[in-house]
Amino acid sequence: MRPSTQLLLRALMALAAALAATSCKDRLTEPVDVDPRPRPQPESNVQSATLVGAADIATCSSPATAATARLLDQIPGTVFTAGDNLADTTASYQQCFAPYWGRHRTRLYAALGNRDYDRNTAATDAFDYFGDRAGPRGLGYYSFDLGKWHVVVLNTSGYVDMSENSAQLQWLRADLAAQAGRNGAGNGAQCTVALFHKRRFYQGAWGRNETIKPIWDALYAAGVELVVNGQDKFYERYRPLTPDGVADPARGIRQFIVGTGGRWLDVLHEPSPNVEVRDNTKWGVIRFTLDAGKYSWQFVPAAGGTFTDSGTGTCH
Repeated sequence: MRPSTQLLLRALMALAAALAATSCKDRLTEPVDVDPRPRPQPESNVQSATLVGAADIATCSSPATAATARLLDQIPGTVFTAGDNLADTTASYQQCFAPYWGRHRTRLYAALGNRDYDRNTAATDAFDYFGDRAGPRGLGYYSFDLGKWHVVVLNTSGYVDMSENSAQLQWLRADLAAQAGRNGAGNGAQCTVALFHKRRFYQGAWGRNETIKPIWDALYAAGVELVVNGQDKFYERYRPLTPDGVADPARGIRQFIVGTGGRWLDVLHEPSPNVEVRDNTKWGVIRFTLDAGKYSWQFVPAAGGTFTDSGTGTCH
């Protein structure tokens, strides 16, 4: 081979190597276009799943928001919120939520509360921040499967209709009916938990929110096991109940109020006769272990807290 030909080949090889190195460098440094919020998919071989979260969460001035976020750092699984994710109307989700609970956004599903609409009545900021993890824009209700369970997230903020004949109730009934059909075919989730902000039952012998009754009617008719709410800023666990507040250990829905995500804690007054456990001494999160045909729960207090609550149940 002539010397000139050898020189030309060497030059071409060097150029090719330089181009390859540049291409690799570019691929390593350019952002990857991947959806940061992948939805968990139902898997037939998954027998147990963890669902952990709380409501009434972000207040920029409260160190409790950071304390409950640190609990999430230690608990694997799917994170939920039950509304009032941001309480500071002069701040933003990026300022008060993102540095704390927001670092778990890739595994988080949000329900919206009335406070999430404080900045504007369309909750534009909330939908901008959470994306499809708060459901379809303008609606805020949706569902997904988690292990052997079905999870329903509803919008009880008061800015989306939840009355008997509303689009949200029609969607809920259809979603639960489809789930029952899948169960009947032997390939669906067996048990269901519903997450939303405003509670049906609360403090006092006559503590009932009648605007939530149509939702409870639909959930009860479908055999839903658990409801998790916020609004009251403390922890309460209720015995399984009918929509009218009658104890029903066979088919009743067990309600949890977990408004302990980081805002102030409310004063406890006269308890409902259906309350089994209550506490307002410490912030924290509730962790559910969702198994095929059964579940367990544990309230996990933030650092320095001593109160906890735990138990088990079976699906209807």
